[in-house]
Amino acid sequence: MSESTFTFRVAEDLKSEFSSMAKSRDRNAAQLLRDFMRDYVRGQHMAAEHDAWFRRQVQMGRDSANAGNLVPSAEVEAKFAAKRAA
Repeated sequence: MSESTFTFRVAEDLKSEFSSMAKSRDRNAAQLLRDFMRDYVRGQHMAAEHDAWFRRQVQMGRDSANAGNLVPSAEVEAKFAAKRAA
């Protein structure tokens, strides 16, 4: 994998404190920033996968309802009233 440089501006006091905190954990700032970036990208992929899954589930429910696979509300209420009573 090829590498490239990522340059951005940050307040000097934040940079200094971040570097000190990283050093206290035997890491350097660049290592931590790479870790943060990987975690962020991974989290975004996971969120996108969950969103796609959720949309599929909703569509399946809509398709099922449109096909007439419905349960009357009175039946649902009775079922959960019995569960609450138990």
